[in-house]
Amino acid sequence: MFEQPLWHGFLEKLRTRSGAGYASLAFRPVDEERLVELYAGPPTPLHLDRLFNEKYVRDPLPYRRMREARVYTLDELLDPGDAVQQGYRAEFLEPLGITNMRSVRVTEPSGMDAWLSCAGGREVGSGVGAMLTALVPNLRIALRSFVAFEREKFRSSVNSEAFGRLNFGWLTLDAQCRIVDMTPHLEQLFQRSKLLRRGRYDRLTPASPAVDRELTALVKSFAADGEGRPRAINLSRDPLMDMLVRPFHDRSLSTQSVPVAIAYISGDRWSQADRCDQLVDLFGLSPSEARLAWAIAQGMSISEAAAELGLTVETARNYSKKIYAKTGARGQAELVRNILKSVLALA
Repeated sequence: MFEQPLWHGFLEKLRTRSGAGYASLAFRPVDEERLVELYAGPPTPLHLDRLFNEKYVRDPLPYRRMREARVYTLDELLDPGDAVQQGYRAEFLEPLGITNMRSVRVTEPSGMDAWLSCAGGREVGSGVGAMLTALVPNLRIALRSFVAFEREKFRSSVNSEAFGRLNFGWLTLDAQCRIVDMTPHLEQLFQRSKLLRRGRYDRLTPASPAVDRELTALVKSFAADGEGRPRAINLSRDPLMDMLVRPFHDRSLSTQSVPVAIAYISGDRWSQADRCDQLVDLFGLSPSEARLAWAIAQGMSISEAAAELGLTVETARNYSKKIYAKTGARGQAELVRNILKSVLALA
């Protein structure tokens, strides 16, 4: 299932062992109408390929009506009274040299259906049917693994996309601060922020020499005793970027280097000025109101924000009343919640 095309080696060996002209595996993912079709054998001639796409689109054999684990012959699958199926046999199968076939249906516990077939001439007999019967339990296990693998790939993709939108990610480091593994979008974060980069020999290299020394010493301490208190490191105030580094104890068999630390990196891809522009767009604030709203969202009080922005406390209070009205907030805590839970977090 890790091959491209999927299961090609298995199908080619099955074709050779059975003596059939073609070996195929078709499966329908759970709750989907599309059919994934894989096969080993000579390529279909262009004129037959064109005929199939124009006239049939998909195989008209009644695979859905097959009983699970029972081997069927071509004659059992073709209805003598069905003009489409008989035309398919005469116009497509026989020109391909397919006059005999053995096919078996396998159902995976989650609901995926699959059909394994060997097709060709006289050589596809009862011995091939016995081989397919023996393969059913093994194919069921392979399909179960495939479903689990695809499910984990989907979950990983969704999680990675969410991390990327929130500008959050993680990476693991070995004792020399070399990157062992990381979430995919962190490479883009490195290029965009310049606060961290992948240095020589894949070493994680902060732009600040002081942070570099602190990180190096911290990772060495984790490598020495395997324990230690997680430490938060600020990389930038504007735009905000922080890193939390802690010991890593999961010894995965999938990596060559041994990770000793994991770093969680969180940051804002936009500057304060960018965020204020977005608040203007989102809530209809004036630029001055947006600057005050963003300062409050960062945890400042009204008086602290006023001093930071060069406003009088009275002016800041007047602005805050307008901000509450425009954002629908009933107070400072709700304002912070409305801003941080808005689409601004995904921008």
